[in-house]
Amino acid sequence: MTRPPNSSHGSSRSARPDGTRRDGRYRRRFLASLGLGATAALAGCTSIGTDVGVETGPSYERGQIDPPSDAGNRSAEQLTAAAALAEQETQEGVTPLNRLEITTHEFTFESGFKGSTIQGTIENTGSERVRRAEVRVRVYNEMGEQLGRYLSTNGDLDSGDVWAFTVVILKSPSVLDEYDITVLGTPS
Repeated sequence: MTRPPNSSHGSSRSARPDGTRRDGRYRRRFLASLGLGATAALAGCTSIGTDVGVETGPSYERGQIDPPSDAGNRSAEQLTAAAALAEQETQEGVTPLNRLEITTHEFTFESGFKGSTIQGTIENTGSERVRRAEVRVRVYNEMGEQLGRYLSTNGDLDSGDVWAFTVVILKSPSVLDEYDITVLGTPS
């Protein structure tokens, strides 16, 4: 979405006196956390979620994207194959579970149709099976604008199981700067 140059909702990144960056994503996260706080307060009035290890909202980890200098765009045929493999529709009924842990994640550029990917591992550290696990990745450009959301799903992770995931990113590697990642699941 293109915004007018003087829009107060632009994704401006400005340096603070301490050298850190500030952008609109943090404001959106703050506002989202207010909504999640209200949800958590209401959930505290019932027994839902108290014995299944459900947290109040997804927690995202950041990652840097540094494609190799020879990373090119996919051909039309490769893009068609990648689009068939890339997941973008979220599942119903998944929620943050404290028993699902992202143990590794990194940007990886693969030759061929896969191209830009986020790869890593998820572990079920709990004592019960997870019926469905879903890794969600959001990718951003240099301006901090979200370019898309991609995911990968897996089913039936028993206690102690480790899942090696690959999330296919359909955007050109030349426009990617960073990503954030979370894992959600459905308890048994």
